[in-house]
Amino acid sequence: MQQDKIDHLSHIEFFLSLTKEELKEVAEKIHLKTYGRNQIILFEEDTSAYMYIIIYGKVKVFQTSEDGKESIIAFHGTGDFFGEMALIDKATVPANVMAKEKSLIAIISKDDFYDLLYSQRKILDNLLQILCGRLRRSWQKIHILNLKTSYERIKMLFHMLSEDHGTKNAKGTILNIKLTHQDIADMTGLTRETVTRVIDRWKGEKAMSVLKNKYIHLSPNFFRKHYDNVI
Repeated sequence: MQQDKIDHLSHIEFFLSLTKEELKEVAEKIHLKTYGRNQIILFEEDTSAYMYIIIYGKVKVFQTSEDGKESIIAFHGTGDFFGEMALIDKATVPANVMAKEKSLIAIISKDDFYDLLYSQRKILDNLLQILCGRLRRSWQKIHILNLKTSYERIKMLFHMLSEDHGTKNAKGTILNIKLTHQDIADMTGLTRETVTRVIDRWKGEKAMSVLKNKYIHLSPNFFRKHYDNVI
């Protein structure tokens, strides 16, 4: 069991370049837990005493307004982590986290989190690099909401998702994440009806398609095409 845990951790960016002995030390401070589809991993109102790393699976980070409207902040997959901000600034996590599919999560307590940062310089360096990447993606999300047309917003969202979840080949780009029209609407500040109209047009133009596994396939020239229609 311990060796399986070490094998899992060796593929995670957060622990990149650690030796076998260093990974063994890390594994002793980590608890693994499996979450089923649509199971809440972290509630917004909870005071977090742990950070979480996705060993495998996908999760959705979202906020719910007083009137019940859901706003999706991000999707995270294998290797991503969350909850560390609450350990650093001692504030509650401003979002809920739900498993989108069966997911194996590594859980690290606050004390062990700081012990690893102070004793393993490589982990601290990896954390800083990853947080910088998150900050840049946050700037991109702000840019999405400042775009005028629905076409531009959705295209920019797909571009962002392709960086984290995309597989490119001669036939275009596949977004390896299942998205409903409501998910896309929540991430772009649009209505579901508007998203449906845009998607239907792109399907009709063969600019994109939805595969049997619900992943989105974008044509090779999708990101080079200019859409100036306003919806």
